[in-house]
Amino acid sequence: MFALSLLADLYPQRRDWQDRSWLDRQSERLRTWLQAKLGLSAWRLNRFVRRVDAAQPAIDAMSEQALQAFGAELQLQLRRDGLQDKHVAPAFALVRRRAGELLGKRHFPTQLKGGYILLQGFLLEMDTGEGKTLTATLAAAVAAMAGRKVHVVTVNDYLAERDVALMAPLYHALGLSTGLVLESMKPDEKKPGYQADIVYCSNKSVVFDYLRDRLALADKMSPMQLALGRLSGRSAANILLPGLQFAIVDEADSVFIDEARTPLIISASRPGSESEAYYRQAIELARALQPGVHFSQAGPGAHPHLNGAGRDELARLAAHLPPVWRARNRREEVVGMALMACHGLRRDIDYIVTDGKVLIVDENTGRTMADRSWERGLHQMVEVKEGLPPGDERETLGKISYQLFFRRYLVLSGMTGTCREVAGELGEVYGLGVVRVPPYRRSRRRYLGARLFATADQRWTAVIAAVQKMQQHGRPVLIGTRSIKASEALSLRLQQAAIAHRVLNAKQDAQEAEVVARAGEPGAVTIATNMAGRGTDVLLQDDVKMKGGLHVILTERHDNARVDRQLIGRCARQGDPGSYEIMLSLEDDLVVQFIARFNAILSRSLQTTNNNWASNIGLLYYRAAQRYVEWQHRRLRQHMLSADFKSRQALSFSGQSE
Repeated sequence: MFALSLLADLYPQRRDWQDRSWLDRQSERLRTWLQAKLGLSAWRLNRFVRRVDAAQPAIDAMSEQALQAFGAELQLQLRRDGLQDKHVAPAFALVRRRAGELLGKRHFPTQLKGGYILLQGFLLEMDTGEGKTLTATLAAAVAAMAGRKVHVVTVNDYLAERDVALMAPLYHALGLSTGLVLESMKPDEKKPGYQADIVYCSNKSVVFDYLRDRLALADKMSPMQLALGRLSGRSAANILLPGLQFAIVDEADSVFIDEARTPLIISASRPGSESEAYYRQAIELARALQPGVHFSQAGPGAHPHLNGAGRDELARLAAHLPPVWRARNRREEVVGMALMACHGLRRDIDYIVTDGKVLIVDENTGRTMADRSWERGLHQMVEVKEGLPPGDERETLGKISYQLFFRRYLVLSGMTGTCREVAGELGEVYGLGVVRVPPYRRSRRRYLGARLFATADQRWTAVIAAVQKMQQHGRPVLIGTRSIKASEALSLRLQQAAIAHRVLNAKQDAQEAEVVARAGEPGAVTIATNMAGRGTDVLLQDDVKMKGGLHVILTERHDNARVDRQLIGRCARQGDPGSYEIMLSLEDDLVVQFIARFNAILSRSLQTTNNNWASNIGLLYYRAAQRYVEWQHRRLRQHMLSADFKSRQALSFSGQSE
């Protein structure tokens, strides 16, 4: 029996967590590629859609009573036989009918294909605006009907709350319960949500709650130990998750790739008044060192590095300090962190200060991470730098990477509009094959070109001119910026130009729903960080569509091209018209220190001539800088996964200790 196999394990998850050799990883990459190409070929997907279409007329003709009886019988068949096509096809037809009745939307053939791909444990690539949220309901509902506990994982709480509110009536009509887990909830509020058939949550919520379960269970994670614990009455009552059974990860490339560079750490406070003076002394020492003389820095946001003169000056400055500063290696390490706090981490770019707290800003999502902090005293040093009392030191209780966590699901699937560049890495690390489904309607998105300017001032002037031009035609404009600081700088310029607008960044997250709802109005101007990127659906009025739809202006490229394409994907969705253009500057963080001498030559050329050759070469140079950062981040992810495997035996919640 398919469903009974899950009940045999009280905390079902994959337990084969051994690291693999390079050859094994390449074999996994090839296997997933072949499965995606051959196992889910266009012929097989089209055949499945025909089976759904064949079952649809009979299901549409059923009365409400007959439909409920049919659904109950179908659920029994799925739990008995598993996810066989002969049962999945009528189940999809049932979900499609209920969606039409309750949501006013019936799944397109492309969405049926997408749901089938997710159900088979693959990563679905669909263009932005093709209705991935609705597509996920097919796989989530049918997997839950088959007895799996389904986690629909989104990139933030806003999307989780929005999606569960939209789709809960559909699941309820199918006899399935839904849950919502938010990061702000307390454990006793989360547990009922996780016990539902289908739970919507953010990636950070589910990982941290898994770590809490691991800490509660310690080394009692094997099925036998869990069963004995339940029989003896000693099983932990505060376990939140019913295991890791079936996951559908929305915006999967963001979770699996972009956020995989940073491990998730669960920690506890460790009060200590002596450390406050230590952090203050470290910041004073860092401020006494001069950039270019005592330390070097590759570019904005890069980690500063002490040179020989800096080490000598540091030794001289620390001579009169307490004995704790006598150890050379520790002294240089701590002051290196203080230099990072003073010169590497930038306010309104890497973090914001609100209500007397330092909140980290996630560049990939543009949102603050209230429960996250930098480790090894860096967070406390940033607080001292900002004139705030440093918080308690944090003691690490456990940590895990996204790579290692998501490999533990029995069935893992995902969906995104931008993953073709990283398909190989997804296969190698997560065992996920990527299957692309073409759009249902032909895209009407128009590209108006890219322009490169020598200075940021010239770029902002061009942006304002483009906004004024679009407003004359009554079209809404969405302007994407990379940081909070840039969004506020542009906002000030628009105010000076008497252009009404709204700003959406981490400081205005409470108004997110209202800002997004009005971003598609005629002539509306919205400045947004990445908060308006993934998952955001800007609804257009009919008269706006007649005028050409939403226009997107990308003012700075991000660390990877996929994030850029997500912002561009806010326009021309589901067959609507739309356009976008790109306006860059050689003063942008991505290129300002990439090849500094070449950057200066390009800047002079752009300011003294109007030739296209300088602009074209500059755009290629800009893209090369982005590719270099993408390569660096890939190396960092590989190193983190390797380190995670090596350290897991020393952690009470991972590896052989289980």
